[in-house]
Amino acid sequence: MKIIFTKHAELKFKDLEEQGFKIVKEQVKNALNMPESIIKVEKGRFIAQRAIDETHLIRVIYEKEEDSIRVITFYPTRRRKYEG
Repeated sequence: MKIIFTKHAELKFKDLEEQGFKIVKEQVKNALNMPESIIKVEKGRFIAQRAIDETHLIRVIYEKEEDSIRVITFYPTRRRKYEG
């Protein structure tokens, strides 16, 4: 399935790198293709999350379209915040 990044999501890569947390598209795609969990949220949106290192997860907010996935945004967070 094709993965489309919104303008906001594209800008997020640079913003995070400027803050000292580099995320690459492959990490976002891995979270979408092989998520550890998926949470359905409002308005047809979903959150896919996957570990990116020992202490962090990446959370990807997206919408499913007919033949693609549209990435709205994503962010790294500490694992302990979202894992039991």
